[in-house]
Amino acid sequence: MKTLHCSLLVAGCLAATSLARAAEWKPVAGKMMTPWGEKVTVENAWTEYPRPNFVRERWLSLNGLWDYAVRPRTDAAPQRYDGRILVPFCVESTLSGVGKPVTPGDRLWYRRAFTVPAAWKGERVLLHFEAVDYEATVWLNGALVGSHAGGSTAFSFDLTDYLRDGANELALSVWDPTSAGEQPRGKQILDPRGIWYTPVSGIWQTVWLEPVPRERRLAELRVTPDLDQKKIVVDALVDAAVEDDSLGVRLTASAEGKVVASTIVRINRTAQLGIAEPRVWSPETPFLYDLKAELVRVKPAEPFAPVKGKRPPLKRFGATERQAYARAEVTGAPLDVVRSYFAMRKISIGAGPVAGQPAILLNGKAVFQHGTLDQGWWPDGLLTPPSDAAMIWELEYLRNAGFNMLRKHIKVEPRRYYYHCDRLGVLIWQDMPSGFNQALRTQRADEGEAVRLSTSREQHELELRRMLGQLHNHPSIVTWVVHNEGWGQYETAALTSWVKSVDASRLVIGSTGWLDRGGGDLASKHTYEEVPLPADPDPRRAIVLGEYGGVGWPLTGHLWNPEMRNWGYQTYQSKETFLAAFRKKIEAVIAMKDRGLSAAVYTQTSDVEGEVNGLVTYDRKVVKVEPAYMAELNRKLIEGR
Repeated sequence: MKTLHCSLLVAGCLAATSLARAAEWKPVAGKMMTPWGEKVTVENAWTEYPRPNFVRERWLSLNGLWDYAVRPRTDAAPQRYDGRILVPFCVESTLSGVGKPVTPGDRLWYRRAFTVPAAWKGERVLLHFEAVDYEATVWLNGALVGSHAGGSTAFSFDLTDYLRDGANELALSVWDPTSAGEQPRGKQILDPRGIWYTPVSGIWQTVWLEPVPRERRLAELRVTPDLDQKKIVVDALVDAAVEDDSLGVRLTASAEGKVVASTIVRINRTAQLGIAEPRVWSPETPFLYDLKAELVRVKPAEPFAPVKGKRPPLKRFGATERQAYARAEVTGAPLDVVRSYFAMRKISIGAGPVAGQPAILLNGKAVFQHGTLDQGWWPDGLLTPPSDAAMIWELEYLRNAGFNMLRKHIKVEPRRYYYHCDRLGVLIWQDMPSGFNQALRTQRADEGEAVRLSTSREQHELELRRMLGQLHNHPSIVTWVVHNEGWGQYETAALTSWVKSVDASRLVIGSTGWLDRGGGDLASKHTYEEVPLPADPDPRRAIVLGEYGGVGWPLTGHLWNPEMRNWGYQTYQSKETFLAAFRKKIEAVIAMKDRGLSAAVYTQTSDVEGEVNGLVTYDRKVVKVEPAYMAELNRKLIEGR
């Protein structure tokens, strides 16, 4: 798989912004910055292609300077704007250049102009938002285009019918209740403290335009590996449900430039590609196959040819149809082309090294998983990493330190993040971002779960389904986490079963920590004691420590706010005492392997605001635990040597 973050860098960027416009922006003064945040400019703010597993060559980034305004929620669109904001950084962040709070009583407005490239004439133009928190409404040239509710996943609008020749004016309004609502939001809170962090409102991931064919286009490839059967299953979907037997999707799988499998399938159907002698994906060998999808016109083979102007009786949606289209003749040039990738890997539960205690198996073998609780927060960008390079640095630090997994904690990252995990070989446990009313938080000793409003449940489940769909094709994701502790926990058994039915190719944790309802594939315990407590045996599920560790070490000059409580679950004031306590926890987990423990998640990758229990400081300028030191411990834990 070619490294997309290099090869597509130039393809969709806007022309360089003038020096005069660049002077309109600077980071908020006096705030903590990372080394990558210090290099951010108007011209280089997130210029990489944002969707690495569904790639079209042509695109146009709308990141850069926008007008912004904050007004009372009930006010009409502003006639005057407050200033300039650097997209895709949220309004509360340092790198936005604004650094202002937005309350539930406010509405945040954005505005910018753009011109569609002349080469796109005659095509449809899509507007993509990778993520906006939380309710977004979009206008183009004064006309209402559409709206969207949900803070973590991507959404799009077709702008074609609203476009003008020359300059077009795009406007966006955003309302975000943060912790005053019950919507999924992760760790954001209006009054940041303890384990709760600064709110993120508005645009916080890339905004971009894309030209697509005017008639039909490829809309989705849903790829699921089947290592046992040596094949991949691909749902090949176009943008509408249409009755057109002359449209097919040609799928071509390649390994290092050599074609290994190819077939044609009718649009909106499921294809199967056999992968002979599959090269398995693992943290040690994260091999990625290339996948090309082409929307083509075909002459279907018998028995699908019309007879006397009528369609004959057909056996649709199965092997008969697949075989006929696999033999179909392609006519003309492809109507649309998308490039993607996939991996051959299997995650499952089975017999492990301890009799009677199921274990996590990767590609049929018991592999101990050890990783960090990764919050994905940055002091200068908040939920938005300062750059693609910043994400890569952190992932490479974890791999060099010997970790083979991370738990992405109640946050959905930019899609490029998961691409880097795919190519670097990082196993991911992906949390659903929590959302709940603080008064309905489930506690450890409770006898049951809270009951949530139907509207709250509907939004949570809608966004959960969106996350499952958007991230499905990333082989690095091996586990879905439905609920974190008691944060909005409800109907755990039903949701766990539902997620498993939607995606049987991965493991599911119903609730990690707190109130275990007994379902799912993993029994997940949280333990922050000085010496971690062992997980209880479970005859049906693999046992894991979903969180442990939390050893704190505050470093002067690298604190988010020296005046606040800077804490760890145990806090030390020197490197020697910090590392001794840290090592004690790791060695306790090593001993638990003999009792059948399958995985453990250490809290955490970096310090975050008042939490100082990271392996690196919040500004990423000091590494508290050197990679070589950590790698030695991970060899003992993962490899047993």
